[in-house]
Amino acid sequence: MHDISINESFTINPIGYIESDYPDKFGIPRQPGLATAAKATLILTPPFNTPLSVRGLEAFSHLWISFIFHRSPEEWAPLVRPPRLGGNKKIGVFASRSTHRPNRLGLSLVELVGIDTHNGARLLLKGADLMTGTPVVDIKPYLPWTEAVPNARSGFAPAPPPFYPVEFSSAAEKALAQRADASDLRQLITQVLGQDPRPAYHHGQPEREYGMQLRDVNIRFQIQQMPELGNVVYIISIQKNN
Repeated sequence: MHDISINESFTINPIGYIESDYPDKFGIPRQPGLATAAKATLILTPPFNTPLSVRGLEAFSHLWISFIFHRSPEEWAPLVRPPRLGGNKKIGVFASRSTHRPNRLGLSLVELVGIDTHNGARLLLKGADLMTGTPVVDIKPYLPWTEAVPNARSGFAPAPPPFYPVEFSSAAEKALAQRADASDLRQLITQVLGQDPRPAYHHGQPEREYGMQLRDVNIRFQIQQMPELGNVVYIISIQKNN
């Protein structure tokens, strides 16, 4: 007989929150590590922000971040439509990595590039797929000798998603040239938009224009068909937010 009732609830308090290159949901890569140029900071909050809580963490290169999908609705359904299946085929929520799930818990593997303990505790991360404001509920070191499974099966997603070439208009090139972080921002835009962030049901709508927020800019883009290249992400404009 289990001591815990199936009706018992648990309270989970965030230990910190994320500040990242993604101010909005749209455009965030659907998995961690796909945009290695993406930077994020995990800011631990009291009483968890003592430097003692991260002592020894600098010895690890990667971390598991447990978080809450705080911008997803609390309602969930047993069947979901993964974008990798075109947004049409349904599979069980527990056979997916959908954000619409019971308890809204997420898990991301990120690279740890630094720890700042001058005023509390902040973890500097790369490759995170987390938007600004994401509540974090736990951190664990990644152990490749037990957690990497080379021959694992991965169901409907056996390989990385396709990556499209990214072309910049003259106006977008001019906007980039005026920034001190031009090279870094170009790499970030290429890595993020090359994954085609459009909803799956929009893939049959070429030439439609889209906008997304990335870092401190608004980016307008469209998917174009080009001879020999196929689908190309065309960056129309890059405008700094007011």
